[in-house]
Amino acid sequence: MNLVNLQEVSLAFGPLVLLDGVSLGIDEGDRIGVVGRNGGGKSTLVSVLAQSTEPDSGRVIHNRGLRVGFLHQRDSFPETTVGAFVLGDRAEHEWAGDPRVRDVLRGLLGGWDLGAGMSTLSGGERRRAALARLLTAEHDLIVLDEPTNHLDIEGIAWLADHLNARKEALVVVTHDRWFLDAVTNRTWEVVDGRVERYEGGYAAYVLAKAERERLAAAAEERRQNLMRKELAWLRRGPQARSSKPKFRVDAANALIADVPPLRNTVELVTFASARLGKTVIDLENVRLEAGEHTLLEDLTWQLGPGDRIGLVGVNGAGKSSLLRLLADERAADAGRVRRGRTVKLAHLSQNLAELDPATRPLEAVNEVRQFVTIGKREYTAGQMLERFGFRGDRQWTPIGDLSGGERRRLQLLCLLMDEPNVLLLDEPTNDLDIETLNELEDLLDGWPGSLVVVSHDRYFLERVTDRTLALMGDRSLAFLPGGVDEYLSRRANQEGSDAVPGVAESGGKGASESREGAPTLSAAEQRAVHKEMQRLERRMDRIGTREEELHALMAEAAEDYTRLAELDAELKTLQAEKEDLEERWLAEAERIGE
Repeated sequence: MNLVNLQEVSLAFGPLVLLDGVSLGIDEGDRIGVVGRNGGGKSTLVSVLAQSTEPDSGRVIHNRGLRVGFLHQRDSFPETTVGAFVLGDRAEHEWAGDPRVRDVLRGLLGGWDLGAGMSTLSGGERRRAALARLLTAEHDLIVLDEPTNHLDIEGIAWLADHLNARKEALVVVTHDRWFLDAVTNRTWEVVDGRVERYEGGYAAYVLAKAERERLAAAAEERRQNLMRKELAWLRRGPQARSSKPKFRVDAANALIADVPPLRNTVELVTFASARLGKTVIDLENVRLEAGEHTLLEDLTWQLGPGDRIGLVGVNGAGKSSLLRLLADERAADAGRVRRGRTVKLAHLSQNLAELDPATRPLEAVNEVRQFVTIGKREYTAGQMLERFGFRGDRQWTPIGDLSGGERRRLQLLCLLMDEPNVLLLDEPTNDLDIETLNELEDLLDGWPGSLVVVSHDRYFLERVTDRTLALMGDRSLAFLPGGVDEYLSRRANQEGSDAVPGVAESGGKGASESREGAPTLSAAEQRAVHKEMQRLERRMDRIGTREEELHALMAEAAEDYTRLAELDAELKTLQAEKEDLEERWLAEAERIGE
């Protein structure tokens, strides 16, 4: 059944046309992801769909009695308690007996005091409360504008599972590509006042758009060559005969068959080693505190040349504090931090650096550097600005007139232009649209240095990093061979997983300390176990690098069967050793309850 129809809808703000004669519809069961550049009209489109914004022309038709739940990016919040705001006037026995309401409260507000005033909450907490309020109600159509903002990786995974279990139609605007793939089956791209429609989630959209662009490029090339071909035909005479060209649309994987790997890991690590030497940042027996709480205890860890680390963890476990320690913006409370002599470090924090509001973006970037070399290519300041979405006159717009997202992009670009060899990024995807994220990922693919990323954007995290480390709230740093999936599994198995992430119980002790039956090791024994685990990790990394080299050598020796057999034997030996190392690593992890 059809729920919503837009008929020839147009809407403009001054000279900027956001929607131009758009006609589309939403049916029962549709789960639609809306993508596009910042400022391109995504939020405007969903606001018009929800009848919160009137179009300049055209009609928006809702099915009779349609119940729409709309999460705005900016909501107003009444002076009331959290419980009254989220649950309304429902009696406790009524909402407590509803499994859906309990699931929402546990997933978004677990451990919260429902009697607290809304005025006491932070902006991110108010956003979670608004989302909880929407999800506890009954709707026919749910419209969500950036619902993953202020949610961590666990919260985003919970929201995806929750929405997939609901039957309502869904329209969601988000830059979180993993979330789009998890919850949507159709994609709308808002571009130049139009809405281009694609079947499937984000991955299917990327493949379909690539195919559309390939066909469009082929059509343009044929148009440009038409006159030349016509002249050649005339010269050959009317008796000339030629076979018709055959154009075939291959399967989706054919589109990327000739695309090289995202990163040449061996080459980048070799280059990074040359730039950085053997020592980048070494932590030895480090203790890190925040007020009366100990975040990390007896941490021994090495960030090596070319390491690309994704850092995840519960809120309040110390991710940003650890980045500040690595950046030398705060001191360790105990232990030693050693940095290599050639380290040139850049740290993108969650707080926007002050930029002169009177300066223009091109001037600001030129002050840092006029040219930058990333991988094997050299870019001018103007080219880099274009890649980061500052096109044409936007490069000369005063910084004071830029949006928060544009200033974020400019701050990140200035860091990259300074050509650091160690890059620490704390939530770099905030306020970036998907197109800019793609450009940033492409740049980082060819960037030879050590990289540590903290991000709730799972797609970005898995895309630009090679290893995942986690702060589980137990004062240690854990290596996760299984990546984000393993992190979520561990968190689900932790005691007290129903509470808000990062809210400590039992006097702030870590989960590993409160497990029944967990072996108790002395501090010296724990340090020894951590060092052994790190030794095993380094060996597994070296094996992984050699495996990539062997695969490349085997491809070159495809017709040399003797050489191929030798390489295959070495590969099997390494794979067996790697399996043994993984088992030993897991055994050591069990000793300290990780």
